[in-house]
Amino acid sequence: MNAFEALGLNENIVKSINDLGFTEPTPIQTQAVPVLLSGTTDFVGLAQTGTGKTAAFGLPLLQLMNAADKFPQALIVCPTRELCLQITNDLVSFSKYSKGIVAEAVYGGASIVMQIRNLKRGVQIVVATPGRLIDLIERKAIDLQKVKYVVLDEADEMLNMGFRDDIDFVLKNTVNRESIWLFSATMPPEVRAISKNFMDNPKEITVGKKNSGNVNIDHQFFVSPAHSRYETLKRLIDFNPGMYGIIFTRTKADAQDISERLSKSGYEIEALHGDLTQQQRDRVMGRFRTKALQLLIATDVAARGIDVDGITHVINYELPDDIEVYTHRSGRTGRAGKTGICLSICHSRETFKIRTLEKMVNATFHKLDIPSGKDVCRKQFFHFMDKLISTDISHGDYETYLPDLMAKFENVSKEEILQRVAALEFDHFLKYYENAEDLNARDAGRGQRTMEVSRDGSRRERTGGRDNGFTRLFVNLGTKDGFYKASFLQFILDESNLKKEVLGKIDMRDMNSWIEVDKANAPKMIKALDGKRYNNRTVRMNEADGGFKRPVDEGRGGGGGSDRKRTYGPPRERKQFS
Repeated sequence: MNAFEALGLNENIVKSINDLGFTEPTPIQTQAVPVLLSGTTDFVGLAQTGTGKTAAFGLPLLQLMNAADKFPQALIVCPTRELCLQITNDLVSFSKYSKGIVAEAVYGGASIVMQIRNLKRGVQIVVATPGRLIDLIERKAIDLQKVKYVVLDEADEMLNMGFRDDIDFVLKNTVNRESIWLFSATMPPEVRAISKNFMDNPKEITVGKKNSGNVNIDHQFFVSPAHSRYETLKRLIDFNPGMYGIIFTRTKADAQDISERLSKSGYEIEALHGDLTQQQRDRVMGRFRTKALQLLIATDVAARGIDVDGITHVINYELPDDIEVYTHRSGRTGRAGKTGICLSICHSRETFKIRTLEKMVNATFHKLDIPSGKDVCRKQFFHFMDKLISTDISHGDYETYLPDLMAKFENVSKEEILQRVAALEFDHFLKYYENAEDLNARDAGRGQRTMEVSRDGSRRERTGGRDNGFTRLFVNLGTKDGFYKASFLQFILDESNLKKEVLGKIDMRDMNSWIEVDKANAPKMIKALDGKRYNNRTVRMNEADGGFKRPVDEGRGGGGGSDRKRTYGPPRERKQFS
């Protein structure tokens, strides 16, 4: 008996799986499929990306569908349009011999009119992103009353992207469902809350440790000065010839800027981010899947939909603000039992995040030096020579040209030919890296002697210290304003038109926040944000050290409605930030 057939799957589905070349189910499939085939059990599946979660819920879902009923019987909700399309394509492949079962993808960026038309033709499974699904519900273009099965795929990422209210709305409107199947790479409290509020005694299966990373991934990090981050990225790419990878940035602007700079330098790379149309995104992903592109640079919004075989490297141009995002980024490599490498470029101020990440993914992160220019040239040289020696010459009529070649090189020695080949291939590398600087960040504070003056006027010598060149700013915005850390970071950068490199640590609280900003750029940030209106309130920003200028908090019952700035000493609760 076929291993998939032993799980309880019918002949038609097993036949489709065989055509795809799959012979053995993955651990999550082995444990999930028999449970889900009952159709009546709420389920929570925790497993890392690349472990076969789509088949784990897709195969039993197809078997539970009634092809005679031309209305949505199953709803799959996922965070991005790329993942939406990937799931739909997989379902089409799995249902090759299951006649009459139709899966429809509905997502933003494509014609909603066409999607409504396809839904009216009759479908059994709807795969949707939250925003477009809510739009269709409000237009009364989709009826959830007969949906029996709701699948939440990459639930942690949907919550991280701010879709909590949308998920609650969908679950409250699928009143006749028989079960909810929740799949996630991690289990933060928000995901646990969905399980508690909407699921009835769910069966929970964990493959690997909760919140852990893929054991097939080698995690490496490089400490670089902020101003050398791009050059570090370029050097890491050059030091890994043959790399087929994804570079992750925090912002669309960075993704586009780096893509353009690397393209001008001759690299096969394109950017994938939210500003692209669906047609443009499909074109970029098509080129990347066929390896017409060596590199793809993407924002986290695009991360979840990228399921491409053979990705060798993931590069974090910057560490993500939400450390759980790291798991999803790194999960693009080391898939299906293969090994992969995740490289992270960080500033010396961010090394504390590395320790947190180590605990989260239960893996050791290896700190490596940024390669020198000579190291890059040497690596490229030997890679080229290995490729030259292993080149297959058995399928060409090269012997026809040998007499002419022999005559042409009659008076040229073997050594000289090799030198000329090397010069032809590596001239640009040698010139670029001839006088390359050392990019490794050194801890400037360590070993330096400074003079510290105490309150009584006495002096003593101090080694090291934390005068990191940053000014601490106070701003009367916090999580009560609807911000989470990533959106708050994006807001202050967009408003101030500054780069992330000028920021240090950010402490967010309910009613206000503290931001470390490079001293040279602090006045610019204050000028850009202080006095600005946000959600019908006046934003106040000023230097935090030495006292706060705290305004009356408009819109929060502060009383009086005065918009005057008032100066106060540091509040008592501030001691927790010292």
